[in-house]
Amino acid sequence: MKLDILAFGAHPDDVELGCGATLAKEISLGKKVGIVDLTRGELGTRGSAEIRDEEARKAAEILGVTVRENLKFRDGFFVNDETHQLEIIKMIRKYRPEIVLCNAIDDRHIDHGKGSKLVSDACFLSGLRRIETEVEGVLQEAWRPKVVYHYIQWKNITPDFVVDVTGFIDKKVAAILAYGSQFYEPNSSEPTTPIATKNFLDSLHYRSQDLGRLIGTDYAEGFTAERYLAVSSLENLM
Repeated sequence: MKLDILAFGAHPDDVELGCGATLAKEISLGKKVGIVDLTRGELGTRGSAEIRDEEARKAAEILGVTVRENLKFRDGFFVNDETHQLEIIKMIRKYRPEIVLCNAIDDRHIDHGKGSKLVSDACFLSGLRRIETEVEGVLQEAWRPKVVYHYIQWKNITPDFVVDVTGFIDKKVAAILAYGSQFYEPNSSEPTTPIATKNFLDSLHYRSQDLGRLIGTDYAEGFTAERYLAVSSLENLM
């Protein structure tokens, strides 16, 4: 199965929070999109890995992604080494995406920055034909995505570009709220966390609104790039 876009997240819900509206928009335009979660989020203060599994499935249905997989790396303790790189390379070669989206380059949670560099490194290595991988006994061909972009998470990183997601913010929020164990619920008896507050829930709108304001639209999501962005002509810069 070939995908147009493959989005990686260190934890279930990272992708929805960072680029859920962008994925919903691309899917509406006919793009095939997949999500790969690196861990099950088992160290999360609220809920459990089993609950997160079901929440991730529901969120994927809401967004309409073609496929979602979980590599089951150790939450909090995965590292950027050959073993972990090879598992990501297998996913890249399996789905052969043109575009890869992954965690913020720097963030409050240590797994986000680690996951960002791990996926980025694996994208490069995946294009080297002398690195051999196989899935279910079948040797995979080398594949390198055309571009790797990093979505923005807790920290307010200045984006290299933004995507107009007006009309898709509600679907993003619905996918996020599928993770009922993780976010603000006034009657919950679970411990409070930084993302389980009303302020954070409100930020899903106001942060996207602020980026939208800067480009003259209602909502936008921001990304950073690993190389210069190229356009065919100045008229494409809108």
